[in-house]
Amino acid sequence: MNYENILIERENGIAVITINRPTKLNALNKATIEELHAAFKAENEEASTKVIIVTGSGEKAFVAGADISEFASFSVEQGSQLAANGQELLFDFVQNLSTPVIAAVNGFALGGGLELAMAAHFRVASDNAKMGLPEVTLGVIPGYGGTQRLPQLVGKGRAMEMIMTAGMIDAPAALNYGLVNHVVAQAELLDFAKGIAAKIAKNSSVAIAKAIKVINDNYVDGVNGFQSEIRAFGESFGTEDFREGTTAFLEKRKAEFPGK
Repeated sequence: MNYENILIERENGIAVITINRPTKLNALNKATIEELHAAFKAENEEASTKVIIVTGSGEKAFVAGADISEFASFSVEQGSQLAANGQELLFDFVQNLSTPVIAAVNGFALGGGLELAMAAHFRVASDNAKMGLPEVTLGVIPGYGGTQRLPQLVGKGRAMEMIMTAGMIDAPAALNYGLVNHVVAQAELLDFAKGIAAKIAKNSSVAIAKAIKVINDNYVDGVNGFQSEIRAFGESFGTEDFREGTTAFLEKRKAEFPGK
């Protein structure tokens, strides 16, 4: 598929999806959200892709927010549908992807940009990154999962303050809050993310997919995460990856997981 707003590179089982709208600071418009959905779906279905990194082009922004011009005149019903469609197509979709997703946050990650980063399974940031949810300055609230994921990551009090003040935090604060896992120099960001991805890619993709689902289950109302873990743990014993992993351990060699 040919994309207008994103770029994709693949190497050694790692796919890098780059949001490429530098003149708009990589803002998320409808077309970009649809392209991202298609790209994440395709990479998740590609057996050779073990890890996905999502980032933004240029040095100024990961994603500076949503494209406000697209929804400034929306009605109540249209606004609700905008949030519902976006969450289903991209943000919830990424969170529940069975392929690990790392957000490499360079520069501004605001509004929908921070919401996309939070939907990824974890985040690394450049030392010039700035993150925030400024929606209340527009008379609206975060609509792509920000009010739900931010408290899960940084705690209720800090999330309340960030959303109410519409303020940005810098990379060291984001690291302190637990919003990102690592902070590195901007020039090193993508290579650093690829280094983590390479470590992930060596492990069982089947087991990782199960772990992602079970961890996410802990945050789903009405789902017992411990029971999900027990079930997924047991299912692991029936996989080829389990047989290869245990055999390789006993034979004192590195496992070559078939991904089945």
